[in-house]
Amino acid sequence: MKVWLLISICVFAFLVGCVEREMTITSEPAGALVYISDVEKGRTPLTITFLWYGDYDIIIRHDGYETLKTHASINPPIYEIPPFDLLSELAPWTYHDRRYLHFTLDEFTPADDEELIMRAAELQQRNLEPTEP
Repeated sequence: MKVWLLISICVFAFLVGCVEREMTITSEPAGALVYISDVEKGRTPLTITFLWYGDYDIIIRHDGYETLKTHASINPPIYEIPPFDLLSELAPWTYHDRRYLHFTLDEFTPADDEELIMRAAELQQRNLEPTEP
């Protein structure tokens, strides 16, 4: 009886599952450079693994388009919230958590001379204002 119990425990230990987390980022237009939390990850379409859930800072750049600075909140599925996460780690199968993010970039339009002069005047005015100690 003890032998079967020991064998069962050993078999069960080797059958424990895990969670594979994957994030796929696409953009319009494709081929945009992606930075996640200030680390360059590659060009879209891009699939990477991630380790934790939470808020990610995302920057997407492409020639001829406005740089997009945004964030993505990746919330955990129910099986990753305590105490359920213990059960998902002990399950004899692997969970696949796949997240898909799509971003559309706006075309870059250079500012005209009048707008640049107006911005310069605003910056000059702000520069002349006293700063608080």
